[in-house]
Order: sequence, then structure tokens, then C-alpha cells
Amino acid sequence: MDLHLLRPGKRKPVNVLRRTLKVSVWADLGLRLGAAFALVAIVVAVHWIDRSGLKDSHDGSISFLDVVYFTMISITTTGFGDIAPVSDRSRLIEAVIVTPIRVAVIFIFVGTAYNFIIKRTWERFRMAQIQKNLTDHIVVLGFGVSGAEAVAELVARGTDPGCIVVIDPSESALAAAANIGCNVMAGDATRDATLVDVRIDRACAILVSAGRDDTSILITLTARHLAPGVPISTVVRAADNEDLARQAGASTVINPVRFTGLLMAGSAHGKHVAEYLTDLASVEGRVQLVERKVRPEEVGRPLAALASGGRGLRIYRRGTAIGFWEAAADRLEEGDEIVEIAPTPAIAP
Repeated sequence: MDLHLLRPGKRKPVNVLRRTLKVSVWADLGLRLGAAFALVAIVVAVHWIDRSGLKDSHDGSISFLDVVYFTMISITTTGFGDIAPVSDRSRLIEAVIVTPIRVAVIFIFVGTAYNFIIKRTWERFRMAQIQKNLTDHIVVLGFGVSGAEAVAELVARGTDPGCIVVIDPSESALAAAANIGCNVMAGDATRDATLVDVRIDRACAILVSAGRDDTSILITLTARHLAPGVPISTVVRAADNEDLARQAGASTVINPVRFTGLLMAGSAHGKHVAEYLTDLASVEGRVQLVERKVRPEEVGRPLAALASGGRGLRIYRRGTAIGFWEAAADRLEEGDEIVEIAPTPAIAP
């Protein structure tokens, strides 16, 4: 854990929740240049229509080339004085039409300093808009290998990336998450303010995978404090940290090392066991595990006769797990949570 992030009195940098723009850098550059040239073309057209109000001190006539020349020196505020508006109408056009366009063109071409201000203001506005709509979202705290795989699986299962918020201190990790379409924030997930910024209390699920067990447990403790009713899934890699993660508030503790061991042990007793377990875990398999609430029409039925057509495996009733072989599974009750094996929708008959 980076203890320097927790030093008292150290001011936390402003966290900005953001989402990647759908326009690429080159497309954005093209749009800016296109807008600038379009504005220049408008000024050329206005000057050409009103060319009678211009005076050329060189030869007394105004050609199209003179109009283009006058437009460019006028927009760039060079002003050599060889061509000038002399009629009242031309001067009015310069004041009312050309001057605002001149400012706009300069703003586009010489916008580096302005861009910093606009970007900060825009991102604050976008953060406020995103935060306003954040509800029933999924918060992913840590976008390492496990976090990235979890997000990829969520998206494959049909979750809108815009409903996923990723917090990680690594800009490269955030860039990868933003490219998927997730909302991202660079910050320390062990800090209350960071989690409050993403409305963690309104989330439907929290996934914690910080890469280190101690950091993941501290994040879990912080998240549970701020979101007492939200399910938290925490990844730990040491078996003796599983109980600590549960004590910190994790609803589900996942140990990838233990799961890998289960797959390897299963493969030792038959090549199809590990394959089937992997099939169950991935949305790309032929079947998948589904956890859901009991449906009204299923109340009173046995677990073996689900309306979905899936194979019921377990019931969670008032905090107690009931297997399909137990007598209590012969009758489903209102409020039961069911774990079933169901065919993947894409291949279901």
C-alpha cells in the first residue's frame, strides 16, 4: 500500500470523473480546422458581396484575390492598410459580422491556452452530469488483470460500459478502461472523498481488485463504511486474508489462486471437469451460472421446476444456503435467491 497517499494534512488532488470522447484526436483536429476554414470562407463571401464598400489604394479595383488577401490580413489582425472599408455598410459589416468571426478563428487556431481553461470547465461540467446520473452502476476499484477481465466479462454479458465506473491511480489502466467506454477516475480508492465522488452508495455492485491484499482489504473497509447496503466482491490471493476481507465487509471473497487450484485438481480426475467449470464461469460458454430472485410464478414450486427452464442448484433463504438435494428445496418461498445453470441466451433453443 502506498502509505504516502495517507499522510495527514496532504491535500488530495481534485478527482475528475471522465469518459472517453467518441471523436478521435485526428477527427477532432479535422473538425477544428474545418470550422476555421468555414468561418474564413464566410468572411470571404461577405467581403466579396460587399466589395463595392472596399477601397484598394494600390490600383483602385477589388478583385477576388484582393478579397481573399483582405480577409486573411483582417482575420489575423495584421492590417497593412492598403485595402480598407470605406462605406458605412462595410464598416458595419466589419464590426458586426467579421469581428466576431475573427475572434472565433483566432480562438480556434491559437487555442492552446484557452483549451486548458475550456477543458477543465468542460470536464467539471461532464463530471457533474455523469455524477448526476450515476445510480445502479458498477464501481470497479482497481483495473489490473482481474479488474480488466471482470469489466470485459460484464460488457460481454450485456452491461453498458457507461454504467461502469473504474478508479485506478494508473493513467495507462484508465486509458484502457476509457477505450471500452467506461467512466474513469484517477484516484486513491482508500480515501472516502474518492468513493463519494463516484456516488458509491448508489451503486448496485462494487468490485475490488487492487493487486495487493492489504490495499484491497483497506478499500473494502472504506467502501463498506460508505455503502453499507451495496454488495462488494473482493479479490485476495492469500488464503489467510479471506477472513480479513469478509470482516472488512466483503460480501463475496474471490481467491483466483484457489480457483486455479480447483481447476487443476479437477483436471487430474477428468479432462472435462475443468472445461465445464470454465464454461460455467464465462459468458462465451454454452452454459452459465445465473443468480436471481425467485419469480412470483415459481413460489411454491420445487427448485427442480424453475420457470426459466434452468437447472436449480442452490437457494439462499434468509442467509442460509440450501442445496438442491435438501428437503427445503422442494418448495420455493417468496424472497428466495436462486442459483441456477442456464444455457447461454445466444445458443438457447
